[in-house]
Amino acid sequence: MALLRKINNVLLVLLLLMFYLLLHNILLKASTRPKLSDHWKTLRNAAPVPDMRVSEEDNVIPVIICASEERMGGTMAAINSVYSNTDASVFFYIVTFRDAVKLTRQYIERTELKGIKYKILEFNPMVLRGKVKPDSSRPDLLHPLNFVRFYLPLLDINHKRVIYLDDDVIVQGDIKDLFHIKLKPGHAAAFATDCDLPSTHEMVRSIGMQTTYMGFLDYRKQEIKDLGINPRDCSFNPGVFVADISEWKKQKITKQLEKWMEENFRLNIYSSAMAGGVATPPMLIVFHDKYTTLDPLWHVRHLGWSPDARYSESFLQEAHLLHWNGPFQTMELSCCSLGSVGEVVHPRPLRKILLGTT
Repeated sequence: MALLRKINNVLLVLLLLMFYLLLHNILLKASTRPKLSDHWKTLRNAAPVPDMRVSEEDNVIPVIICASEERMGGTMAAINSVYSNTDASVFFYIVTFRDAVKLTRQYIERTELKGIKYKILEFNPMVLRGKVKPDSSRPDLLHPLNFVRFYLPLLDINHKRVIYLDDDVIVQGDIKDLFHIKLKPGHAAAFATDCDLPSTHEMVRSIGMQTTYMGFLDYRKQEIKDLGINPRDCSFNPGVFVADISEWKKQKITKQLEKWMEENFRLNIYSSAMAGGVATPPMLIVFHDKYTTLDPLWHVRHLGWSPDARYSESFLQEAHLLHWNGPFQTMELSCCSLGSVGEVVHPRPLRKILLGTT
């Protein structure tokens, strides 16, 4: 009887030891597993390897663009225009919501875009809680994906430099020329100013567009006055820019942008009733006098602001990038059946729309 009791005790000790070792192994694996950001998650795709990792050493040009379900046609047109006009190796980081992942992949894999290199990233709009409030003036400008540009360092990418593009652009130049712009020391980004291109001035005046900080910030508010920014200073549009991710992190740009979003949430120091909606003003504040200027031909905008206002054909042909940042779109951005995507996203037929010949 005593011998049986000893055997049972030994077995119990062995079982406890095995349980301890198993638990230790589980905890060890959990502690070494890569942690996901609170707001971002990488979604696997099939182009060309499900778990593709891309780094600076791969010598690619990383382009970040958003893809909302209701504007998928515009996103695909922008991607195709980049892809069709360069011989460089471009890698697209396509940011969307979980519900639009399947549609995004279908647009790519069932059309002529199936040859692009890409990764789909999911954006969690909960990151914007307490930072953006409803505003009926231009609800399209309040779409959560409009704020992806604020959170570039949280994306699951491994690059020191990236290009960010809005989904309503068409690229006519070689994207590698934009990517290789030289940023000034201490600058985290390069934008095109609203005052640099004389060819656009007549168009801007004809549609009443704003080109200075006065058109974006409420200078009646003390918080804006305290910034010391001259209301006549030239503004810029953050729909196209080159970003230095290392410098962005170093300067805590995202935290600065979030601070001004929260300030506006509390004090309404700007709104979508003003020229740039709610995504542009924080960028204007944080990057004031702290950005490199792009060649203005890399961001010809003000398209879509008036059905009657047009640029000349020669000027449009000279432009490297065209941006429909107005409320009137020249094409239905949600567009088309998958069978016709190849025609819609091809940049050449779109020229007819650009030039007003349809």
